[in-house]
Amino acid sequence: MRVECWRNTLLLLAVLVLAAKLGDFQRWGGFQEKSMSKKNMNSTLKFFIENYNNVSNDNYLFRIDKLLQSHMQLTTGVEYLVTVKISRTKCKKNSTKSRLCPIQSTKNLKKSFVCNFLMYTVPWMNYYQLWNNSCLEA
Repeated sequence: MRVECWRNTLLLLAVLVLAAKLGDFQRWGGFQEKSMSKKNMNSTLKFFIENYNNVSNDNYLFRIDKLLQSHMQLTTGVEYLVTVKISRTKCKKNSTKSRLCPIQSTKNLKKSFVCNFLMYTVPWMNYYQLWNNSCLEA
């Protein structure tokens, strides 16, 4: 396990050195509106909503209702600038069935936000870091 981790790190370092030698860093050119691969999208959005629910003071879990926009930028990993609509679910935070929670339908408990977030990922190493997020009531 430890040898494989070092091998991945050395492989990534070799790719970065080669890319720098070829001048690719100068050609990447900022964020582009591109759709994420389904695998990267699911893991990135899952990481975001888990993080949101962990820091939220709400008694209920939220889930992603709709992906509104996504931009990506290649750096030493992949940076995603994403806009999503999230909505309060019927599941309380201590609930074990958080995976399939229906969105809240009771009028006084309904709540939605539009959130923008910037996340850095190294998907091939299963590494995610939320750099910034802001949410406004929808």
